Amino acid sequence: MEWLRVPISETIGRIGLMNDGDWIISENMDNNGDIRLIQLADIGIGEFLNRSSKFITSQKLIELNCTELKEGDILISRMANPIGRACIFPKLHQKAIAAVDVTILRPDPNIADNYYIMYLCNTQRFLDQTQSSATGTTRSRITRKNLEKILIPLPPLSEQKRIVDILGQVDEIRKKRIQADAISEGILPALFIKMFGDPSYWDSSNIKSLGDLVKIESGGTPSKKREDYWDGNIPWVSPKDIKTDIIYDSIDHITQLAIDENNLKYIDIGAILIVVRGMILSHTIPIAIAGTELTINQDTKALIINCNDISSTYLCAVLKASSKIILSQLGTEGYGTRKLDTEYLLKIPVLIPSKKQLEKFEKASLENQKIISGITKIRNELDQLFQTLLYQAFSGELTAKWRQGHLSELLQEMEHQTKTLNIEPPKSYYQLS
Repeated sequence: MEWLRVPISETIGRIGLMNDGDWIISENMDNNGDIRLIQLADIGIGEFLNRSSKFITSQKLIELNCTELKEGDILISRMANPIGRACIFPKLHQKAIAAVDVTILRPDPNIADNYYIMYLCNTQRFLDQTQSSATGTTRSRITRKNLEKILIPLPPLSEQKRIVDILGQVDEIRKKRIQADAISEGILPALFIKMFGDPSYWDSSNIKSLGDLVKIESGGTPSKKREDYWDGNIPWVSPKDIKTDIIYDSIDHITQLAIDENNLKYIDIGAILIVVRGMILSHTIPIAIAGTELTINQDTKALIINCNDISSTYLCAVLKASSKIILSQLGTEGYGTRKLDTEYLLKIPVLIPSKKQLEKFEKASLENQKIISGITKIRNELDQLFQTLLYQAFSGELTAKWRQGHLSELLQEMEHQTKTLNIEPPKSYYQLS
């Protein structure tokens, strides 16, 4: 059979809503306000992250004529990595609006299941479409008009719900595994604090500044227009890759030509990678160790240890344990992007351990890494399973057998669907078998 393919804007029907969030400048914000401002940092891939601490008042809501969010709205990112990622807006205890770089999609329940649309928006195919439709050089973003035009597969509503039911079960298991990962990743900083104390309470004895212990390397982004820069096998690490304690590979890869013509530098094994710019710094500082030779983009710095007082594992733990202190000192650029200044980074205090303490910590860290590696393997297998199911779901494979048992109901639904959308279906549309 052939599903309808319609512009995503068709899923909102006549009573739906699809518009961009509101342009809220800093003067409009009020920490004593009762209206939450939902930002890009709140939108995970399929998951509402609930990280915003920005508010406006009810009076500003009226003055600015903002769009108030409703439970079940789909929030789609118009910029950042990746463009097009989406999540469902949950029920919150207070009213909320969205920032301008978030598009709000409110599906008509007679046409589309909101979870079906949310899962579809997080498929690689959809994300590739949004990326190719984005405009801009420094900070790419997709306009609402371009987003509205993207064609999506739209099966009958009952089949959408069947797809959601299957994907939801696997997704729930996957999310629980992610929660377990988050707990396991907190073990190393906790171990560090147990052995060496909280960095907030270190005294000045046996302390050195980070700048006395490392040299810093910066990165860059070769032109995306040059295909010969991006068909290589050299890892090019950006903030989206720094999700584990050790980085062995990246999503994007570049060529030696890209390195030579853009004056990029190789980062050696053992260097500490730290994100110094991006929306993610509003709540987290991604930090990892380079597990292989690689390159980095301009939003990441590499710290190369140039002394024998500490190890890569130890320094990584110092920075993770100090993350709350570092977060409190971050600056802000345009569009609310957070930035960690190099000058402040170099002043971060580092406690110098004795050789015996360092050896003990290294041994404990190695045992911890073995545990995390096992957990990561299971998580990767679940992620791969979920991606496979996503592909099968939106190609029709996942519900093929189910369709055969519901032919008569589907025929009625399909006829109603085309009338509701007021479109002429393809000739193969009613050929279910």
